[in-house]
Amino acid sequence: MKTMKFPIRQVGLIVVAAAIAVAAYFALWQVPEAPQVQFRTLAGEKIMTSDLRGKVVLVNFWATSCVTCMAEMPKIVETYKKYKGQGFETVAVAMDYDPPNYVLAYAQQKQLPFRVALDVDGSVARGFGNVRLTPTTFIIDKRGRVIKQFLGEPDFAQLHALLEARLKDAV
Repeated sequence: MKTMKFPIRQVGLIVVAAAIAVAAYFALWQVPEAPQVQFRTLAGEKIMTSDLRGKVVLVNFWATSCVTCMAEMPKIVETYKKYKGQGFETVAVAMDYDPPNYVLAYAQQKQLPFRVALDVDGSVARGFGNVRLTPTTFIIDKRGRVIKQFLGEPDFAQLHALLEARLKDAV
């Protein structure tokens, strides 16, 4: 009876290929954690992203000089009002180049019902991957993972479907 022997080289190649496949799986399918940043709100609150765990969070980077941002803001307000009682939170982050007095005046005039943060030193934008384009919106799940990023105005029907699905998730 003959026995087959695998050369050590073939076994080594199989092990290396399996390791690469496992690493690729985790690299492609792992959902990144939200960055640990501190939001400083117009109301004087200091909130860490970790403080928002257990909620689905929309983080919107915007500027008062951004036409698209101004056009989408009423839809963000509607979204907040629709889901706020279901474990949903919104933080609108004004970019570092946006004058704080403009942000405050806009937030008061439009009576924004959610937290508005000033990113005066750009640290929040850097924490989220060096955001420079507005609007940019991130959705963070209840476990604190970034599950979606929108560049430009989101498709709000798609956004609402995503929020409804994630709000049903257990923590």
